[in-house]
Amino acid sequence: MTQPVVSVVLGSYNRRSFLKATLKSVRNNGMSLPYEIIVVDGGSTDGSLKYLIAQKDVITIIQHNRGQFRGKRIERRSWGYFMNLGFKAAQGKYILMISDDCLLIPGAIENGVKRFERLLADGRKVGAMAFYWRDWPGSDTYWVGKTFGRVFVNHGLYLREVAAALNGFDEESFHFYHADGDLCLRMWREGYEVVDCPDAYVEHFSHASPRVRASNAEHERADWEAYSKRWGDLPHDTGSPFIERAYLDPHRTYRKFPWQARALLAVKELANSFLRRLGNRDS
Repeated sequence: MTQPVVSVVLGSYNRRSFLKATLKSVRNNGMSLPYEIIVVDGGSTDGSLKYLIAQKDVITIIQHNRGQFRGKRIERRSWGYFMNLGFKAAQGKYILMISDDCLLIPGAIENGVKRFERLLADGRKVGAMAFYWRDWPGSDTYWVGKTFGRVFVNHGLYLREVAAALNGFDEESFHFYHADGDLCLRMWREGYEVVDCPDAYVEHFSHASPRVRASNAEHERADWEAYSKRWGDLPHDTGSPFIERAYLDPHRTYRKFPWQARALLAVKELANSFLRRLGNRDS
């Protein structure tokens, strides 16, 4: 059996159309390296599970995370818990972490792996590599994030053995936010670099599943308090929290978002147009 070089890991919940587009962007990324795809589903009810079962190149892990069963409410588990399920199942040297509302621009995965391999061959102690991404629509530039002055991974590659040695993501301290930054800071603390990849880009649709986003946002303050308590004393510069890059995607990958994305944008634009006209009339 061919051992995968890259394990693509993503979590999903009730985003079937977006999930389909994300997986298509993985399959059509132009990668010559062997890879596997692992999806951790939180108990979708929109047909995602039926779709995933039919995808014979996808390993699907189902962990119901909402609703009730046998008269009891199902306990909500953290984002870190779900990601760790996928990371523990992964067999690749590298784990690519993306979201189910993202599209990988062609070439991103192999470009990232090649840069990672070059840095390791040069003797660099690299634990993870951030891909540049943007919120579409609304942003013309792509960025990687910095947390307490250090690069961290929103979307990108982890060296699996390093993530495993550090016991993966903290499942207890953070419900949804900052577990990714926390893992990257623990890598920095252990002497590993987290670097960017100037040749790997991701499109992120920022308006998918507003209700799910709202439920996650309920924990934002508590997650930040736990995060800042752990890392707030870390010496760091106070410059921009982003490294930005201008990039013109020749593939216009954002056009591959499902029709629901364009429909949501059309509704928002109509609403904004109505409010502008109302404001002009009142003035």
